[in-house]
Amino acid sequence: MENKRVRLRFAPSPTGGLHMGGVRTALFSYLFAKKHHGDFILRIEDTDQTRYVKGAEEYIIEALKWCGIAPNEGVGFGDGPHAPYRQSERKELGIYARYAQQLIDGGHAYYAFDTSEELDAMRKRLEAAKVVAPQYNSVSRQNMRNSLTLSEDEVKKLMDTGTPYVVRLKVPRNEEIRFHDIIRGWVVVNSTQVDDKVLLKSDGMPTYHLAHIVDDIEMEISHSVRGEEWLPSAPSHVLIYRYLGLEDKMPLLAHLPLILKPDGNGKLSKRDKSGIPMFPLNWYDENTKETYVGYRETGFFPEAFVNMLGMLGWNPGTPQEIFSLEELTEAFSFERVNKSGAKFDPEKTKWFNQQYLRKKSDSELAELFKPILEEHLKGNQQARTRSPDYIEGVCKLVKEKSHFVSEFWEAGKYFFIAPANYDEKVISKKWNENSKTVFTKLIEEFNSLSSWDATTIHQAIVDTETKTTSKVDLQLLRVLTSGVAAGPSIHDMLALMGKEEIVKRLNAALEILSRAYGTKS
Repeated sequence: MENKRVRLRFAPSPTGGLHMGGVRTALFSYLFAKKHHGDFILRIEDTDQTRYVKGAEEYIIEALKWCGIAPNEGVGFGDGPHAPYRQSERKELGIYARYAQQLIDGGHAYYAFDTSEELDAMRKRLEAAKVVAPQYNSVSRQNMRNSLTLSEDEVKKLMDTGTPYVVRLKVPRNEEIRFHDIIRGWVVVNSTQVDDKVLLKSDGMPTYHLAHIVDDIEMEISHSVRGEEWLPSAPSHVLIYRYLGLEDKMPLLAHLPLILKPDGNGKLSKRDKSGIPMFPLNWYDENTKETYVGYRETGFFPEAFVNMLGMLGWNPGTPQEIFSLEELTEAFSFERVNKSGAKFDPEKTKWFNQQYLRKKSDSELAELFKPILEEHLKGNQQARTRSPDYIEGVCKLVKEKSHFVSEFWEAGKYFFIAPANYDEKVISKKWNENSKTVFTKLIEEFNSLSSWDATTIHQAIVDTETKTTSKVDLQLLRVLTSGVAAGPSIHDMLALMGKEEIVKRLNAALEILSRAYGTKS
C-alpha cells in the first residue's frame, strides 16, 4: 500500500442536493490527496436510477467549484485514464457483471429469485419469532428461493424463462471479520450481524456495495473516505475484496464522524426545519417542492464555509482556528479526526465568516456591497450618489461588527439616508433644557473648521465643552446625526459623512426636537 499513488474519490449519488456533510467528505478527501500530491476524483454513483434527480449532478459540480475543492479528474472536470466516471455508463462496459460472475463462480455469491411478497413474508416470520433486526442472511436464506436452496435444473429453468433475480453476497455464518479504519482503529464484527447484500439488481445495475468496490479497484483508489453511517456495511465490503482475491487492492478506510445538531442530540438533518443552512448553494427539491437556502446565498464566503467544515470533527492540535485551504492541506491528517460526532455551532459558523470578512480589503467589500446598496437606494430621492471612496469608507466602519456583507445596509444605512426618526430611549433620557444651546454652539464650531477629520472634530467638541461649560453627550450626538444609539467610532463616522451633511443633519434634528420638546428647549 505504501508504494501506491495516493488517489481519493468523492462519489456522491445524484439523488438530491449535496448537503454539507457530503461537502465535508469531499473536503477531507481533497485535503489528503493534495497533501500527498495525489489525485482527487469525482465519480457519480447513479446506479439507483429510480432515485435520480434532475440537476443534482450539475449542482454537485457547481458546489465543489464554489468551495474551491475542484477534482483534477472525473465528471465535469475532465477525463482521466479511468473514464467513464458515471456508473451508469460503466455498467454498459460489463465491468460489474464480470466481477459479480467471479464471485458466483467462486461460490461467494448466489442468485436469489424471491419476489417482494416473499421477502415481506420472510420479514414478518422473523418479526413474529422476535428477531430484533430481520435480514436476509446465512440462516434465513435457507428458507428462500435462491440458487443455494434450489437444484441446478430449477435455477436454469428460472433463468431461461426470464424470471427476475438478484445476485447476493454469500456471507459466512459465525465468522469474525476484522478490518482497520484510519480514524477508529481495528474494528471486529461477527458475520452473524451481516446480511447477504444485493450486489446486482434485477435490472442488471449494480448496487453501491458492488459498484463502488469494482470502481475503486479499477480506478486504483488508495483511500476510501465516507460517513460513519456506512460503517455497518464495511464488513460486507471487506468480504467482497477477500472473495475476489484482491485484499491488497482494498483502499484504506476512513469513516468520518457524524455532524450533530447544536445540542448534540442526533444527526443534523435538512428535515429538522431548524433554519440552519444544510447546503452549500440554494437547492430546490423537486420531490417535496421545497427550496433550501445555501451558504453562498446566505452570504458566506466559500473560504469561511470550507474553514468551518474543516474544523467539524478535525482539529490541528493547536489553538489555531483560521486556516486557508493551503494551510488546511498542510495541517490535515486522518489521525486527528475525532471518532465521536461533531456538534454543529451556528454562531461559530457565523464567526468564521466574520473573520474572513474582516480580512478582506475595503475595496473588495465595497464591490460586494454595491449591488445591495443600489437595490436599497433604488428610487430613493433622499439618497445621494456616493463615490467609490465613500462606499469603501462605510464598509471600513461597519465591517467590524458585521458577520455578512448583507448586514452592511442595516448597520450603516444612515450614511446614505438622513434619519427620519431618532432613538426614543436616548432622546427621552438625554435631551434636556441645555441640549439645544450646546449643540447650537457645536454647529458653530463645526462651521468654523477649515479642515474636517476625526482630529479636528474631536477638538471642536472639546472647544464647545469649554465655551458652554457643558459636556457634549457623544451618544446624543450620534443619535442626532444617525438616528441610532450605537455604531462605529463617532469621530470617524462624522468625518466620513462630511461637514456639510453633519451640519445639515444637526440643524434638522434641533428643529424637530425643539418643536417636540418645546418646554425643555
